[in-house]
Parts: sequence; C-alpha cells; structure tokens
Amino acid sequence: MKYLAPIVLIVLIFACKTPQQWTGQGPIEVVPTTDRPIENQPYQDFDLGDGFFISNKMEGGRLNDAVRINDSLVEVKILPENQPINSSPWYAFKVWSEQEKQMWIRLTYPTTGFHRYYPKINKRGLYYKKLDSAAFHPHPKILEDGSERIEFAEAKVWVGPDTLWIAAQDFAGTQYVERWKAKILEHNFVEKIQIGLSKEGRPLEVLKIGKADDQKMLMAISLQHPPEIPGFLALKSFVETLCEDSPEAREFRSKYNLYVMPMMNPDGVARGHWRHNVGGVDTNRDWVNFNQPEPKALAEFMEKKVRDTDGKFVFAADFHATWEDIFYTINEDLEGNHPGLIPKLIRRSTRKIPGYEPNIRPSDRMERGVTSSSYFFFVHGAEAMTFEVGDNTPRNLIRLKGETTARELMRILNKN
Repeated sequence: MKYLAPIVLIVLIFACKTPQQWTGQGPIEVVPTTDRPIENQPYQDFDLGDGFFISNKMEGGRLNDAVRINDSLVEVKILPENQPINSSPWYAFKVWSEQEKQMWIRLTYPTTGFHRYYPKINKRGLYYKKLDSAAFHPHPKILEDGSERIEFAEAKVWVGPDTLWIAAQDFAGTQYVERWKAKILEHNFVEKIQIGLSKEGRPLEVLKIGKADDQKMLMAISLQHPPEIPGFLALKSFVETLCEDSPEAREFRSKYNLYVMPMMNPDGVARGHWRHNVGGVDTNRDWVNFNQPEPKALAEFMEKKVRDTDGKFVFAADFHATWEDIFYTINEDLEGNHPGLIPKLIRRSTRKIPGYEPNIRPSDRMERGVTSSSYFFFVHGAEAMTFEVGDNTPRNLIRLKGETTARELMRILNKN
C-alpha cells in the first residue's frame, strides 16, 4: 500500500475550503428541537476469530459492527445516533488479541458522512496520542463539486493481550471532565452548583469561580457536541488561567464571578454520540424554544441569577471544535454590556501567539438566533463569541490560545 504524507492528508481533509482562509459554516438553519428518535447502540464484544477482539463496551464508545475481512484486516461500521446530522463521525473502541500481531482496521461510515477525525491511540485508556502517519491510509473520494473527502480510512495497529484504545479525539467519555472538575474544586474560591438533570438523569453542573457579589458575571460552556474535545481543552486552559494564584487573577476573582458549564451534553458524551443529546437534538439549535433540558436548565439558571442579584453578564463564550480555528462573533454594529470587548480581546490575545492570524467571522444578523452565543447576547447583553478550535490544532497551541485569552480578558476587565 502507499501511504499519504501528513500534509497531503490535511489537504484532503480540508479540500472543500479556500486556499487562503476558511470561510466557516454557512447560515445557521432553524430546525425542530422537540425529541426525535435515536438508535440505541448495542454495547458488545466482537469475537473476530483467531483470538482477536474489538469492543465498544466503554463510556463514550462508538462502533456499530465489526467484520473480519481477512487475516490482517477488520472492517468496522460507524453509525450516527440519528439523521439528518452534522458529518462529525465520532468513533471510540478498544481492541486486544491473545497473541501479538499487526492488524489493519478499516473505518467505514455506511449511511452518512465521511472520515473526519485522525485516529488517536492509547494503551492505558487515558492519554491519547496521534497514530503514526505511516500507519494511516485514507481513501479519498471526488465529489460532484470536484472537492475531495475521505470516504473511509485504514489504520494499522499492533495488538496483544493489553487493551489498546482507539478514538477520534483525545478522550472518550465523561470521566476526564469529571476528574478535571474535581481538581478545579480544590480551590477555595470554586463551588459546584447542580442546575438540573439531563434526560438520562446525569447531573447538569456549573462551577462558580470567584468571590465577587455577582454584579458582574461571565459564562463559559463547552461540549454541546460530544466529539468537540479540542474546544473543551481550550476552555480547560482558559479556566485554569483564571484560577491562578497571581495578582491579576486574584483581583479579577474579587470583581467578577465566572460560571462554567464544561459539559453541556453529558448523555451524548457518555454514549459516544456524533452530535446530538439523547433527545436526538443538536442542543445548540435549542436556545429559543428550550425543548431540551440542557440549554433550558442553563438559561433558567442565568435568568434567575440576574433576577436575584440585579447583576449582569458582561462576557460569554461557547467553546467548540470544527475544521479549523475560527471565532464566530456577534454583529459588530450591535453593543452589549461591554461594547468592543470581543474584538479587543481577540486582537490582544492573538498578538501574543507568534505568527497566528485569527480567523474572525462576525455575524450579519441583527436579531436573535437559535444558538447559545445569540442567547447570551440578545437576552443578557453579554459580549459573546463562539470559540472554535480546529480538529487538528496542536495541543500546545490550544493551551496557549485558552491561556492568552484568559490573561487578556483579565487585564481588560480589571481596568474597567
């Protein structure tokens, strides 16, 4: 077989975008947000003969079928929770073998979508690393518009009695987020607030960071869409910087309270969904009708907080992941509780990253839409943005982006 070099792979993945700067997503469509049926994925071990096994029996697992093609090739099928759906085919599973051997695993998406996420592997189930490029074979397909997409992909792995985890992004399941929350809660200025329950009864939790009087508040959320772990990693760095024991961080926490909901869709994360919650809905389209418990709980929490304190939210960010780094911002002709904050923050924070040119896409809308950022701005006047991290953005750059954004935000708001 011939293997494509990493740079060729990147070109194939991003072939639908312009050579200069990605234009981002098109207009947000208004879709129904009442419950839609989902396909419950059976969790099972697949005995593929010759002492080789594949299993999706793990939190965050996603693998719908596995078939042995020959001695060295296994084909797996990855299906979404329902359709129509954004083409973000999450996969996560584990493999082992009674004898040490080399195997190829072919990732296929029979009903919809194409291969998007470069495989990550781990032998301990916690810290993942990218599969070596020489062990990855993408199969591109030319579409009607002339662009190329990866129809399916093959990954070569060495397996043995020790379990090997394979996933679309660095972590699978809710436990990594829960361990991080527990670490943040060790600070005496952080408290946990349960604001509701998900459809499957998982707690919906907000972290309050700060000792201020709630007259000036901030909001940050992530993981509305389960596979978008790079967005969570940026939020993680952002929050950790605001929790530092530095003069500017202590001053900030004395003036402002930051509320953080790091896992907006815990059911979808736990089940290994491509995008939706167990109501079969993209929660980031439900910030007007509030048919789903997750956005409804946070909106009720924020509105009650404003009523009870007569305070206001001055800033809000929703952390996501997409093809490339991009900032989606509110129409620049509109002013909220801190006019000019978002453009100033992006400009100042990205200057701290050598050679980095931010991709900023302001909305042309003058009225409220169905996403979280629109809710934060039009209902609360919070200067809001959607902080999108590229699927393949280096992890050190993700940390730096989250950190510099937090530092510049503190410097701007501490002077106010």
